[in-house]
Amino acid sequence: MKNLKHSIKLFICAIALALESCSAPESTINNPAISQATPTEPASSDPAAKNIKPTGFKQAIVLQGLERPWGMAWLPDGALLITERGGRVQLLRKGVLERVEIGTIPELFVSGQAGLMDISLHPRYSENNFVYLTYSKGNSQSNRTSILRAKFDGKTFSNSQVIFEVTPSKSGDQHFGSRIVWLPDETMLVAIGDGGNPPLEIDGQLSRFQAQKLESQLGKILRLNDDGSIPKDNPFVKTAKANPAIWSYGHRNIQGLFADRLSKQVWETEHGSRGGDELNLVEAGKNYGWPIVTFSKEYTGGEISNKTSRPDMIDPKLVWTPAIAPSGLMLYRGPIFPDWQGNLFVGGLVSKEVIRIKIENNKAVIQETIPIGQRVRDVREGKDGFIYILTDEQSGQLIRLEPKF
Repeated sequence: MKNLKHSIKLFICAIALALESCSAPESTINNPAISQATPTEPASSDPAAKNIKPTGFKQAIVLQGLERPWGMAWLPDGALLITERGGRVQLLRKGVLERVEIGTIPELFVSGQAGLMDISLHPRYSENNFVYLTYSKGNSQSNRTSILRAKFDGKTFSNSQVIFEVTPSKSGDQHFGSRIVWLPDETMLVAIGDGGNPPLEIDGQLSRFQAQKLESQLGKILRLNDDGSIPKDNPFVKTAKANPAIWSYGHRNIQGLFADRLSKQVWETEHGSRGGDELNLVEAGKNYGWPIVTFSKEYTGGEISNKTSRPDMIDPKLVWTPAIAPSGLMLYRGPIFPDWQGNLFVGGLVSKEVIRIKIENNKAVIQETIPIGQRVRDVREGKDGFIYILTDEQSGQLIRLEPKF
């Protein structure tokens, strides 16, 4: 019986991983021309300086050969730090890509979705040189999302320390969440997955139900101070038995998170199971429903819930079925594409595309689908105002969207 349960577990996990990595149906939108870009040369001229609006865009490959890249962050001098899930950090500076000495990452667990994930700079990086990395710590039987903080002098990391570890621990190699964003008060929001798909369990119950448990940090967005401590004004600090780090709950697996400094709004995208991927406008203290309300179905067929909405839970702004497997999220504020200002850009792992979404009165309308042809892991606005796309492949790419005139 034990061997049978183990075989069933492996079978269901294989289905989940296969659905995340399979190709989406071919898009009806023509793929823009992809041109090679020389990293040592500046990108196309700023249209704002010419007072000319772009009439379209093109894709330029800035880098190739990245191994399962996951996150990226720009330094003040314009250099770019890129994480690779296997445990490496690369630095692109003036067209030259160099591996950065990061030292030992304590108990780094690399398997399936697990590994080194997001990277983010402290809002006052120029003063303190703090860089934050999320990673999966432990092994297949017991692991958790953890936050490593280190100092970066432009060449190497030093003074590394783990400042936060998610509780409770979980098994398997799924659903670590891991995006980091910063709020204007210099606290950070960190997205944490729900613990994994059935048949994975925690304390005799399917792991997914951790998302509704306020004593658990799984299936949540957490709000932390820059040293990993808990802000005293978090929404559940005074709630009996609730974990004080929780900022919002009822999430499955968030891999797109963006805090807009202009509007002060926080947006997220999270993976559904079979379909039911979501775009949400997130507020402190609110419940986003998973798995009590969801548009998702079980990977093996059948309903997860017979409810898609409830008055005490927040409805998504958009739902994708079939799944796109969203990863990477950015709200554009740059000068390069004036018509795109205020638009959201959502990456898709399964759909291998970037989706442009217009927001009006907090309502989301899909405007355009940009085929990429590789699994999109991250989407960011660079310091130069261009849009950069990171693809999650064994030989991943850094792609820049440039205007055509």
